Amino acid sequence: MLRYILMHKNIAVADIDIDETLGGISRIRSIISKEHLPVGVVRMQCQNETADRYAFNQWWTGRSIPASRMGLSDMLDTLGIESTNLLLTKCLGLSLSDHYWGKPYESNMSWEDVNFFDNDFSDDIGDLLFGTNGKISGFDLSSPDNTSDGNLKKRWKVIDGKRCLLKSGSNPYSQQTFNEVIASKIMDRLGIAHVPYSVTWINDEPYSVCEDFVTKDTELISAWRILQLRTKANHENEYLHYVDICKELGIDIVPALDKMIVLDYIIANEDRHFNNFGLLRDANTLEWLGAAPIFDSGTSLWYDRLTSRIPINGVNCKPFKKMHGEQLKLVSSFDWFDISKLNDIEDEILEVFGGDKAALYIDAERAKVIAAEVRNRIDTVESIAMSHTNNYDITSTEGDVEEDLAESYEIKMD
Repeated sequence: MLRYILMHKNIAVADIDIDETLGGISRIRSIISKEHLPVGVVRMQCQNETADRYAFNQWWTGRSIPASRMGLSDMLDTLGIESTNLLLTKCLGLSLSDHYWGKPYESNMSWEDVNFFDNDFSDDIGDLLFGTNGKISGFDLSSPDNTSDGNLKKRWKVIDGKRCLLKSGSNPYSQQTFNEVIASKIMDRLGIAHVPYSVTWINDEPYSVCEDFVTKDTELISAWRILQLRTKANHENEYLHYVDICKELGIDIVPALDKMIVLDYIIANEDRHFNNFGLLRDANTLEWLGAAPIFDSGTSLWYDRLTSRIPINGVNCKPFKKMHGEQLKLVSSFDWFDISKLNDIEDEILEVFGGDKAALYIDAERAKVIAAEVRNRIDTVESIAMSHTNNYDITSTEGDVEEDLAESYEIKMD
């Protein structure tokens, strides 16, 4: 067993043992600072406020690269490691999304010495995941890539002094990379807070690029972690569960959810699961700051459908309802939605898909079909907004998502 002090920046949170064979937390020796425990490890209504080892372990191992990540098998073979859980201690559990880390017991390390916001990190893990590392030994495993979520091939890079995330698309079109830019352009026009994306090319393959929106003073707490704060009440569906908890934290999350739901309808997003939206928190004061800007919108715009199958009837969605039409009924207000701001958005969509390199992935006919369908969905939102009333029963569980999992990126032909 390896003994660590779980730290939140320079605040000692818990004294724990980590199993060096499995990579999980085998024992919680003591809780040092209850206030700084990871969100959701202790539920709000627990009288004794004792951290549950199972929940604690879920949080810790949930920081590791998921088993479904593209390129993972080859990377593990090269490293001679059986599980990504074993990579967590190699980078002290450090992330570019929050400020938790594991300090070896009796070490004199400080947050300033090790955090990835201020300090350099190794490219070795990212190179292995991207298949560009020619090493056979001597790997430096200190990297935020060890704690990155998601199924698509991705890595962190320092570009012009900024921490940036590069992410691939999936077969057959690698369209997610372009979709991120299109979603950004739509949100720019509608004034929706979001993370800006661009496309870069590596060995003639497209990758989306975005700067880390988390800073050394803020951290992202996913909606999933928020939902773990307390058990869902009998009268609550998943939507109300999230809204009510945010209200208990002092945040009116409804306006931000309205915009996210409308955006996801327009782009036919299929994978807005509870781990790719959430809240921002001040890492120093633990003050809740509000909704995180929208990010990770690539699994949209019929990204893996044959052009002849666009539009496909009844595109599935998340996180609250299974179908976009039903989820759109949860929107409380469309007062902010100005369709005139989306005039000629089709031209911008065609521009994103244009260019000689992009044409190797998205042909002109496919681009035109997608642009036309986006316009159709915008017009539908406008029609609904003009006749909108607040008489929809938001407590209904009909059509709710039953299991909110990230998209697996298997090719869908119909």
